[in-house]
Amino acid sequence: MLLAPLLAEADSAPLASSRPPGFTGVEGLHSRFHWMADHVPAFRVPGGRIRILHSPDEFYQAMRVRIKTAKSRVVMASLYLGTGPLEQDLVDCMEEALERSQEDHAPDLKVSFLLDYTRGSRGKHNSRTMLLPLLQRFPEQMRVSLYHTPDLRGLLRLLVPERFNETIGVQHIKAYLFDNSLIISGANLSDSYFTNRQDRYVLLEDCEEVADFFAELVGAVGDVSLQLQPDNSVDMMEGMVHPYKGNRADFSATAQRRIMEVVNTARVRQSVLEEECSEVPDSDETVPNDTWIFPLVQMKPLGIHLDEQVTKRLLTEAGGDSVVYLTSGYFNLTRTYMQLVLGAAADYRILMASPEVNGFFGAKGVAGAIPEAYVHLAQQFYNKVCQLGQQSRVHLHEYHRPDWTFHAKGLWYYVEGSDRPCLTLIGSPNFGYRSVHRDLEAQIAIVTENEELQMQLQQEQEVLYQSSTQVSNSTFNQPDRHVKLWVKLVTPLIKNFF
Repeated sequence: MLLAPLLAEADSAPLASSRPPGFTGVEGLHSRFHWMADHVPAFRVPGGRIRILHSPDEFYQAMRVRIKTAKSRVVMASLYLGTGPLEQDLVDCMEEALERSQEDHAPDLKVSFLLDYTRGSRGKHNSRTMLLPLLQRFPEQMRVSLYHTPDLRGLLRLLVPERFNETIGVQHIKAYLFDNSLIISGANLSDSYFTNRQDRYVLLEDCEEVADFFAELVGAVGDVSLQLQPDNSVDMMEGMVHPYKGNRADFSATAQRRIMEVVNTARVRQSVLEEECSEVPDSDETVPNDTWIFPLVQMKPLGIHLDEQVTKRLLTEAGGDSVVYLTSGYFNLTRTYMQLVLGAAADYRILMASPEVNGFFGAKGVAGAIPEAYVHLAQQFYNKVCQLGQQSRVHLHEYHRPDWTFHAKGLWYYVEGSDRPCLTLIGSPNFGYRSVHRDLEAQIAIVTENEELQMQLQQEQEVLYQSSTQVSNSTFNQPDRHVKLWVKLVTPLIKNFF
């Protein structure tokens, strides 16, 4: 009864189609995908300023270097900050940067963290205690916001154990910003994500308008979050509704208004800029703005579902001239996404974690059965593919890598006539129920005509899929794919929580 309001899966309609009929080729990318600009901000940037990072260490070192050299702002949005030596090294880099900024008479550097309250407060030594020394030493330059879902309240909040309370909903955005450069990823700030947990990461260098947008977005979510104080207590900003003590509807309305103000202001501003630029011929443009960035935000508990609408339309419009490579570390498609994939004309190559690279593999207690639940869900999906005779169009792949785990998510979109992807989705969503209905998510759609960037995206996709094997009937007959009866029975009841 407590969870009943959280279990319903309501469908929102995809955005109306305006795709030109018979479209082929790369030159029409702008007309094919620019409908997104009617709903979210559209940032035009040089593709040469975008770089795909490939490994956890490359991701970690990119952050470390940029934190040390930051002059005006460091903004870190993640589920949590770990407590190991690598995480402490990042905190130390921030301390160095803040110390250096204080050598000026008017220190300009501001450091802002947005983390999830439940995950960031778990255990005695946690994200909060990692950041308290900085907050105590640099109170005027440091901000730590802890988002608390409005759905975890009342009796439910009292009854759900600490280890499981994050299943109700979390702050899941992963955006790391250093002055005017930005990393969008699905990776958290924890040691495994810096060493042997494969994810995706894109670095946007010197893209001020995009960086400004994400700084404002994270700031808006921070404004409706609990603020960590130097004594480790938390308070809401003055005038803000409390997420679990205040009225649920009032909190969501206030948060939606604050966040959509950022989205809509940026959308209108970029639309006006685009109109102004279109009236001026590209005479002296030495660096071509050949790439579009569309930020997609999904915060269903707050009534915001832009990412869901855009993703639905992308999947709906993926015609027979397209190939879509889709990946998720936790393959648990919503019913709507599943129907769109199974009913589409495009070819799909879906990459998911094999049981041994699932993040829950070897976990203690009930969590240790979660990889089995994902095997069960994958088998159900594969059976549907076979029942519909779609095996030649929809292919499942399992990622394998000894001593690694798999957390990559997103998609690469290939159109007919091109052997390189022209569009990618990259960020925090997993295409599952949690991403659509429970958590705060953000990703970016990158649409590019830049051949070098397209080659980077192709290489990223190919390297990930090279570590995979294609799923067949025999896959589910292997001993390590055996799913216990109780897991099969429980999975339909709990699949909306992981």
